[in-house]
Formats: sequence, structure tokens, C-alpha cells
Amino acid sequence: MAGRSPAAVVLALITTLVAAVVVPSASANAAPVTPRTVVLDGSRLRQAKADLRHGDPELRRAVASLTRRADGWLEQGPWTVVDKPRPAPSGDVHDYLSQAPYWWPTTTPSPDNPWSCPYVQRDGERNPEVDSGTDRQDVEKVFDSTYDLALAWYYTGHRQYAQKAAQILRTWFLDPATRMNPHLNHAQFIPCKYDGRAIGIIDFSQSYTNVVDALAILDTGAPGWTKGDRVAMRRWNTAFLTWLTTSEFGKQEAAAANNHGTFYDMLVAALALSTGDDELARTTVREAAAKRIDIQIAADGSQPQELARTRSWHYSAFALVAHTRLAAVGRQVDVDLWAHRGPDGQSLTEAVRYLLPAATGAADWPHPELEFHRYAAGDVVRAAADAGDAAARKAVPLLEAPPGGNLWPLRPAAEQLDSIAG
Repeated sequence: MAGRSPAAVVLALITTLVAAVVVPSASANAAPVTPRTVVLDGSRLRQAKADLRHGDPELRRAVASLTRRADGWLEQGPWTVVDKPRPAPSGDVHDYLSQAPYWWPTTTPSPDNPWSCPYVQRDGERNPEVDSGTDRQDVEKVFDSTYDLALAWYYTGHRQYAQKAAQILRTWFLDPATRMNPHLNHAQFIPCKYDGRAIGIIDFSQSYTNVVDALAILDTGAPGWTKGDRVAMRRWNTAFLTWLTTSEFGKQEAAAANNHGTFYDMLVAALALSTGDDELARTTVREAAAKRIDIQIAADGSQPQELARTRSWHYSAFALVAHTRLAAVGRQVDVDLWAHRGPDGQSLTEAVRYLLPAATGAADWPHPELEFHRYAAGDVVRAAADAGDAAARKAVPLLEAPPGGNLWPLRPAAEQLDSIAG
């Protein structure tokens, strides 16, 4: 760099670093491979990668947003269930533990009473133990990071993303010293009252399907992710699916008539498909038409159980994330939930249309909502548009972009775009 000014040298270095983030590597320019994803459409990922290689500007912008997120994970983790301050009620540090958020201790901890029992409910007041004393926050980081990192590797070919995802997955799920046992017996427990609760399954059913798809992406040849890792992770998922479908907690969550039941079905169907049980996946999706859509969605498209919440907008979009992702799994096993019409006209299309006036800014949301975020419904509207609904297609250009940018072109399946505690 002789003869160049210091400012010119700095500018050149910055330009090189930016290019490394947003420009795919040489390995990414190889013929795209189709991942065997279960919620995401692998053929669409392959096509997006091919279009990115040819310089599609929308995809390049999305990759820039994605890699910023992935870069943020590179210096974090890995996380493990064994490093929480106190083990689950079983005494096994490998058991996942999360805690009911609105229950509080009433005494000072002691060797004989480390949890400071008894606990009492203080509705709406979040106990900070939920975030610092259990595995809940860490497992969300595992889910989010592996998804972002796997996608970033797929689209850019940069090895560090795949290697970091592999490290995070092995630490949480596979390494004998740090692995999680494949059950949720102690999710959303209340100290000295309940050792765990069936509703705690939603800790995983909300987001674990992202991990399932991340695994499929890594399985296309990611550096640092071995055949042994693939086999061991499939074994873990098979054991987890068995627990979900045979345990008492799993049976209770399957019977839930609200979004818990839909998220449960989504998780079971995705795990079944990824581990080779296509018939269980197909049956789960097919039965959801009457079991979930007909019960949870009214003829006008409203979701009465979600409208009764103080966060009615959030939960209306949130519940449709489960419905539309379950429909995406259905596409893989030739079950079309988008075509279903209930006895009173209930449908996923009508449920999304109910959100369109507020999602596009054409009208205020007419129900209780403590913290309205218009972008929260963006992905479910895009899912309906992809399914062929003309009203949703017309609405897409009017949607508000979520924080961090619109990643739909890279991962076309609905995600929970706004997050609330509790």
C-alpha cells in the first residue's frame, strides 16, 4: 500500500470488510444444493441462492441484514443446560428448566430451602429468576443463533457461520458433559408447587422448528458439521418426538384448544417429517384442519381466544405463525391447509384478511393491545400471499418492515417478528 494516504488505506480496509459481509464467497457460487427442510421450502432456498449469485438486489439487501445478525452470534455462546445456578427438581443438571414468570418466592433461601418457598402469584409482575435462574433465555439464543448462522452459511459460504452453528448445537444437544436430556418434564415449573407443566412445551414448540430446518441446511455439507453429528442429532430428535407423543405432558398439550395446541402440532409434524415418519406428519397436519382451524378461527376470520388477550394483536399474529408454519409442513406431505374451509367458512385466508387493515395501516386495530407493532403480522400476510390470496398479495407492498430488515426472501416461512416477555 505504498504511496497511499492513511485515510485511503482505512477506506480500502472498510470496503473490503463490507464486501466480505454482503458478497457471497466462492463456495457459495457453486451449484446450489436443495436442503431437505421441513417448514422452509428447500427448493425456494436453492432458487434464492441462485438468484443471489446473479446479483438480485433485494436478496443482497436481505443477506446484508442476515449476516449482521449472524456476525452478532459469532462471539456469543455456546450455551448449555448444565450451567444454571440450580438444577431442575429432578436433580439432574442435564434436564431443561424454565419457570412460570409471575410466581415469586416469599422467604430467604437456605440450604434446606434453596428456592425460598413457598411461591405466590403476582400476576403481571415478572420474576427476574425466570431470565437468570433457568434455561429459558439460553435456549432461545440457541434457537435463534443456529437458524441465523445456518442460513448465513448457506447464502454466503463463509465457514465461520457453519462452524459456530455446529459448536452451539453440539454443546446444547450432543456433548455428554453439556447435553440436554430430550424431554421437557420441568418446563414452566413453579417451585415447591409443580415440578413442571404441560404448557411449558411451548418453550420449544414456538421456535424449535427453526433448529430442525437449520439442521437440514447444515446437512447439505456445512464445514464443521459431521456425519456423526447428523446421526446423533437425528437420534436426539427421535427421542424428543417420542416423549412429545407419549408423555402425559405431551398428551395434555396436544389437547389444548388454543395456540398451544397448534404449536404442538407444528412441532410434532416437523419432527416427524425430519426423522422419517411421514405418516405421522401427514396425519397431524390433516387432523389440524378440524381440530385447530375450525375451533380457533371464527367465520369472519377473527380468533376469539386471542382477541380476549390484553395483547390481542400480538397473539392474533402469533397464533397464525403456528397455523401458517403447520400449513408449510403440510405442503411437504400433500396436505393443503390453505384450501380448508370449515363448516361456517373458517379458513386461514380469512384469518389473515382479518389482520390486513391494521397490518397495512389502513385502519386502527379495534381490540385491546398494550404495545401495537404493525410489522408483527408481516410474515403471516406474506405466507397468505404465497398461498395465492389476492388480498394478501395486494397488501404486501404496504407492510411495515420489521426491525433488522425483511428476511422473507431468504427464509420464506412465518416467524414471530415481535417478541414479548412472559
